[in-house]
Amino acid sequence: MALTAFFRAACLAGALVIGGAGAAVAHHGWAWTEDGYFELEGVIVAISFANPHPTLDVEIDGEVWRVDLATPAATQRAGFTEDKAEVGDEVYAIGNRSRDSTERWMKAVRIIVNGETFDVYPSRVPAN
Repeated sequence: MALTAFFRAACLAGALVIGGAGAAVAHHGWAWTEDGYFELEGVIVAISFANPHPTLDVEIDGEVWRVDLATPAATQRAGFTEDKAEVGDEVYAIGNRSRDSTERWMKAVRIIVNGETFDVYPSRVPAN
């Protein structure tokens, strides 16, 4: 009986870990984004340089959009570091928005802040 209870608890724990991992990776890769480029311009209201992706929260006409960047290492290689932007700065982002039209979320390939351009996914930047 004790072994059966242990087995059930282990299965439940495994299911919770797998379910949580699915939610955590839901916005990794590009499958969650629309084809075609999307442009966004607004004011930064929050910045995070944490894993798995640095993000900008950008206010546009009273609505806040989440802008995912590349991994922290790739974002830094692009030159976008913690000293390059702060809350209140204007940002222009080019990338791909979420396929879910109810989400105000995009994955940026290029951002422009304080007159500097940062190509966080240089191979995906649209040709001019």
